[in-house]
Amino acid sequence: MIATFLIEIALALYTFMKYKMSELMFVVLMLLGMLGLFQFGEYFVCTSGSETWSRIGYVAITTLPALGIHLFYLLSNNSSRKVVYASYLAMTIFAVYFLASPDVFHGYECTGNYVIFQLNNVARMFYEIYYFGLMFLSICLSIYWLKNHPKSKKKRDLVEALIVGYLVFLVPTAAVTSFIPDTRGGIPSIMCGFAVIFAIILALYIAPRALKKK
Repeated sequence: MIATFLIEIALALYTFMKYKMSELMFVVLMLLGMLGLFQFGEYFVCTSGSETWSRIGYVAITTLPALGIHLFYLLSNNSSRKVVYASYLAMTIFAVYFLASPDVFHGYECTGNYVIFQLNNVARMFYEIYYFGLMFLSICLSIYWLKNHPKSKKKRDLVEALIVGYLVFLVPTAAVTSFIPDTRGGIPSIMCGFAVIFAIILALYIAPRALKKK
C-alpha cells in the first residue's frame, strides 16, 4: 500500500513539476492524488483501525469515476459538460454521505494485500451503480467518440489510451474476483491496487501528449 502510494504521489509530483497548469492538468493531478490518498488511507486502516481513514479513503475513490468522465471530455475536446456536471453532483452526494453518515460502515477486514470495507447493504448497492455505471459510461462514450472521429489521430491516441487505462485495472480485478470469490468484498481495494498501472499510463503516456511543458 505504501509502495503504491509513493509511486502515485511521485507521478503526481513529476507531472506537476514538468507541465503547465490547466484544467486538464488539474484533473490528471487529482486522479493521481486521489489514487494515492486511497492507498494511504488503506495503510492507516490496516495499522490503526481508523474509521476516519476508511471514510477518507472512500471519499478519495468516489472522486475517480467523475474525474474519469471529466478527463474523457477534455481529451476529446467535447464542449458539452452536462454529463460532467451530473457526475460531479453524484460524486458530491456520495462523498458527503461517506463523511457524515454514522452507520455507513459495519467494519472492515485487512488481509494484508487488500482491505474489505463492509458497507451497509443499501449503500453498497447504490455505490456500485454509481461507480461501475460511470466507468462503463466513460468507456462507452470513448468508444462512441472513436467511431465518429476516425481522422483525429492525436485525440484518438489519447482516448484509446484512456480506454486501455480503464481495462488494465478492470480486467485483472474481474479475473481475480471470478477465480477467488472470497475477494469480492475487497473489489475497491483490489481495483485501486491494479490502478497503479493506470496512473503510470496517465502520467507517462497521456500527460506528455496532452499537456504543455513549462
